[in-house]
Amino acid sequence: MNLDLSSLSDDQRLSKRQVLLLLSQLEEKYQSQEEKYQVQIDYLEEQVRLLRNELFGRKSEKGVAFDPNQIPLFSQPEAEPIAEEDLQPIDVSCHQRKKRGRKRLPEHLERVDIVHDISEQEKMCACGHRMDRIGQDECEKLDYIPAKVRVLRHIRLKYACKHCEGVFDEGPTVKIAPVPVQLIPKSNTTAGLLAHLFTSKFADGLPLYRQQKIFARMGLELSRSTMANWAIEASKRCQPLIKLLQQEIRSGPLINVDETTLQVLKEPGRRNTSKSYMWVYRGGDIERPSLVYQYHPSRSGQVAIDFIGSDYRGYVQSDAFIGYDRMEQYPGIVHLGCWAHVRRKFYEVIKVKKKIRSNRKNPKTLADEALVYITGLYQIEKYAREQQMAPEQIKKLRQAEARPILDKFETWLEAKKPIVPPKSLLGKAIDYALQNWQRLIVYIQDGRLKPDNNAAENAIRPFVVGRKNWLFAGHPRGAEASATFFSLIETAKANGLEPYAYLRYLFENLPLIENEDEYRSLLPQYVDKNLINPPQ
Repeated sequence: MNLDLSSLSDDQRLSKRQVLLLLSQLEEKYQSQEEKYQVQIDYLEEQVRLLRNELFGRKSEKGVAFDPNQIPLFSQPEAEPIAEEDLQPIDVSCHQRKKRGRKRLPEHLERVDIVHDISEQEKMCACGHRMDRIGQDECEKLDYIPAKVRVLRHIRLKYACKHCEGVFDEGPTVKIAPVPVQLIPKSNTTAGLLAHLFTSKFADGLPLYRQQKIFARMGLELSRSTMANWAIEASKRCQPLIKLLQQEIRSGPLINVDETTLQVLKEPGRRNTSKSYMWVYRGGDIERPSLVYQYHPSRSGQVAIDFIGSDYRGYVQSDAFIGYDRMEQYPGIVHLGCWAHVRRKFYEVIKVKKKIRSNRKNPKTLADEALVYITGLYQIEKYAREQQMAPEQIKKLRQAEARPILDKFETWLEAKKPIVPPKSLLGKAIDYALQNWQRLIVYIQDGRLKPDNNAAENAIRPFVVGRKNWLFAGHPRGAEASATFFSLIETAKANGLEPYAYLRYLFENLPLIENEDEYRSLLPQYVDKNLINPPQ
């Protein structure tokens, strides 16, 4: 505030008007400063609440469905109420009381009968006659037999002629049965043991050092280095399958992409604390999907381009990471956005505003209103799944039902953007949606597409769970082996196969393969499920 002292009177008694003018100028100055500080305080408090919620809050993004008749009318003149016909209420099925009692144990489990009888003396009645058996009571209890390790002795019989000692035979004097083929030559492991090791680590998240301790309790000394070398050698034999899976992914109409961090030791020219990345790609036939994990030191979007191929023709769906923007440089690639990320950002606003909302008469916020639009889009998808619609039917449904919601939501976002602080969580959520809008609306063009990238995010989750247990990869070769077995195991799970049974079948048959067609027959989506028996 700048005061012109020359304008003041020399009289010690100032006029009332001058005093009021000074007071008003001081008040305006303090109010502007207070508003500026309050905006900064609100922003910092919002970040603190968000951090606390990430650490201690619930992770689920499942929200509460709002009654369309209770949508609030916001006090701002720019806000327009949502018409009832624009909202689709969620039908809640009637509550069904659960049946009491324990669930029956699976029928395929082995049953061992243990008969409990009374003594012969107790079978005599007081009248002097012997009691007759009239029935029995049964109850079932689970028992567990610990796993055991056994040694398979391969005995190769030798033959020789004692009469002529091989003089009349041009071949070898002594004949012996051939050496049985195995996945890792000259090793003392079997397909069953390898399948167990890799399923335990990559499907169950059990590090090798814990498996070493488990084997030690069973009386077997098996070092981590030996198991790690087995994993690397076995992964090399599986590389032709990984190349075929990549071809399968490129053959489909849609590829889902995601990535997460990975710490890898002993990378050439890099520190052990450097961040590397595990990429995941899901695609191919929608009914028989393929998944490939790829280890790479870089997070550059070029990694995905090199994997997918610049000549690819189809859809690629990802989050809004800037590295994926270069995909739009290639005319054959159509880039999709992810509505789950948009929903997540608005849901974060609700989580951090929870305590503030509880003190208001109207508990609804702008974030709640945004979620109503997004919920409407997902209700359409749920209806299509329940009706088991074909892709063409889904496309028509989206054009008729989803497009109007999208148009209204875009108008709503444009109207709210000027009146919301841009640095607030709500401002960032609105800006995120508008910046990615053209990618977000692509999914209504094709019934085979999904509104979100959850297929890739769900695929990356098993790796993240395992990473929390084994923390890092000891060598780039170990990271590549991890990518190989995650690819095979997650593809098997996506096609309804039990991981251990599939890996054992794969390792038993892989040494016998001679051409590409035989390799393709071992892929999880093409293998004969009748030949794969789950573990008993």
